[in-house]
Amino acid sequence: MAPDTGTHTLPAGGGMIDGKTTALYSLPAKWYHDPSVYEAERWGIFARTWQFLAPESDLPNPGDYTAVEFAGFKVFVLRDREGKLKAFHNLCPHRAAPLFAEGSGHCDVLRCRYHGWAFDHDGKLKAAPYFGDADWFRKEDHGLKPVRLDVWRGFVFVNLDGKAPPLLEFLGDVPALVAPYPIEGFKKKDIADFSIKTNWKVYTDNFVEGYHIPGIHPGLIQAIDFNKFETTYQRNVVIMKAPQKEGSIYGGLWLWIWPNMTLSVYPDGMNASRIVPHGPRFTTLHYSFYFQDLSPALDAGQRRTIETNCQIVREDFGICEDAQSNFEAGVFQRGPMSPRHELGVHYFHDEIRAALKDQGVTE
Repeated sequence: MAPDTGTHTLPAGGGMIDGKTTALYSLPAKWYHDPSVYEAERWGIFARTWQFLAPESDLPNPGDYTAVEFAGFKVFVLRDREGKLKAFHNLCPHRAAPLFAEGSGHCDVLRCRYHGWAFDHDGKLKAAPYFGDADWFRKEDHGLKPVRLDVWRGFVFVNLDGKAPPLLEFLGDVPALVAPYPIEGFKKKDIADFSIKTNWKVYTDNFVEGYHIPGIHPGLIQAIDFNKFETTYQRNVVIMKAPQKEGSIYGGLWLWIWPNMTLSVYPDGMNASRIVPHGPRFTTLHYSFYFQDLSPALDAGQRRTIETNCQIVREDFGICEDAQSNFEAGVFQRGPMSPRHELGVHYFHDEIRAALKDQGVTE
C-alpha cells in the first residue's frame, strides 16, 4: 500500500519545493465510489461552482429552452419574451415533477405535464387547474425556483447556491488564455454524447494528463511530439499542449476548467464538453463541436475532425472502467503521481480535497 502522504502544494509548472522533489499521491480509492463522498461533492462542488450548461446559440428565440441534469440537479435555461436568458430549477413546486425532459425545445407557456400547473416566463405561477378552493393557497408563494445565470463569450453558466464568485473571477486564467481566439464566431455543427461506467473523477483524472497517450491513443501519438508534451495549470484551469506533426488536427489549446468543463480551441473551431456525474459510478460526457465556417465544401473534413475527436474519447473508456473496478475491489488505496506528466491530476485532486474538507470529508 502506498503511504498516506496527505495533501501537498506544488508550484505551477514545477515538481520541486525547497530544492527537493515533493511526493505526490492520488486521492483515496474510496473517494471514487463511496456514496457519502459523492453526496458531499454534489453540494460542495456542483452546487457551489459555475456549471457550463449550453452555448447561447442553442436559445436564439424567445421561448427556446435547454434542460440539463448534473449530479442529480435538474435545471433549465429559457429565453423569455423580452429576449433575456433566465434559469430555473426544473421542478414543479407542487409535487416536484420536472417541467421538461433533458434536451432543447420551444415553449410559449411553462406547463408541468403532471398536474398542469402553468408558469409565466418569469417563473410566476399563473394557473393551478382543478386545485379547488383553498383560502390558505396563494399562487405568488409557489413559483419556480430561480437559478443564478451568467454568460461568458457565448457559453451559458449557472450557479445553484448563488454564492460562487462572479463568473469572470471564477474562470480564473481561462479568459486570458482564450482571448486570441474568436470563439463567439464559431458555429455549432454537431453534438456527441457518451456514457461511461466510472466515477466522474476517474474520467477527469484521465483527461488532465497525457501520460496515457502512448498506451491508449495510437492515432494521437502519431500526430504529436510526445517527448515535448506539457501539462501545466493556472487559476482554475489545466493546460495541455504538444508540438503538432504535419497534418495534425490538434493544434491550439486543450483546456480543462474546474470542476468539469473541457474546452479545446484550434484555429478554425473548437469543442466543449461537460463531464457530468450521475451517482458514484456513472458519468455522461456531452460534447459539442464548432467551426468558423460551415460551408458545404468543408463538411467532409470537419466530419473527420469530429470523428477523430470522438474516437479518442472512446479509446479511454475501457481502461477507465477497468480502473473503476479496481478502485472498488479494496486492494488499491492510492498511487504516486508523475511530477512531469500528472501535475494536472495533482491540481485537480487538491481542488477536490479543499472542496470536500469544507463538507467535513477528510482523508
